[in-house]
Amino acid sequence: MQSDNRFFEDLAKMMNGLAGTMAGVGREAESNAREKFKSWVGGFDFVSREEFEAVKAMAAAARDEVAALKAELAAQKDPGHAPTSYDEASAATKPTGKPRGKK
Repeated sequence: MQSDNRFFEDLAKMMNGLAGTMAGVGREAESNAREKFKSWVGGFDFVSREEFEAVKAMAAAARDEVAALKAELAAQKDPGHAPTSYDEASAATKPTGKPRGKK
């Protein structure tokens, strides 16, 4: 015993349409929020990963070059002595200049 009540059919169609509309509004709000966030973050001065990696590689190459130049300079100063990493560490702790004492 099923009744033909158009009111409930129309109400169900209206609710279906409302659900679809709300889903569309949600998607639109999400895309607008993403665009706002991208424009807000785009105002900052961030560095891309590729740029960071390139500068990191340049710094590593510069460190290697400085170490090689230090070794070359040490070899020119004392041709019979090959510098080691121990020499660099001990040179940093060596006192320089005249010893201080009481006047």
